[in-house]
Amino acid sequence: MMHMAFYWGRKVTLLFDWWRTKSWIGYTVTVVAVFLVAAFYQYMEARRLRFKALTLLEPATVLGPTPVTSMEAPLLGFSAARRAATARVAAAVLFGINSAIGYILMLAVMSYNSGVFAAVVVGQAIGYLVFRSGGEEHVMAVGKPCACS
Repeated sequence: MMHMAFYWGRKVTLLFDWWRTKSWIGYTVTVVAVFLVAAFYQYMEARRLRFKALTLLEPATVLGPTPVTSMEAPLLGFSAARRAATARVAAAVLFGINSAIGYILMLAVMSYNSGVFAAVVVGQAIGYLVFRSGGEEHVMAVGKPCACS
């Protein structure tokens, strides 16, 4: 039976049919795993934002100096355009991983188990405190005239 309201209890099916908890030990392991994934989500978001800030604000630092163009020395390395494209692909991969983790956490909350919900919220809060409360978000907000973007 699927619950349609929040409940407390050790019996929960999380994400897959094979991930069912029947004992308190299994439930505790599940809640700790969800907590760690939620904290990891904040870690990945911090890395993604830092990477984005570096590529937007200081492209020379991330991409490195380009004293010679690829037309002048094609075998010496990547061109500036190719390095920028590689940075964009890396940023897109980080965004995709973060989106997947976020959707997994959302589906975990949709189990309607109060312990799982609390683990996601507390994991997000602790992850934010540890990984994202360093003030780097102010750097990202400086260049944007609209707070909604």
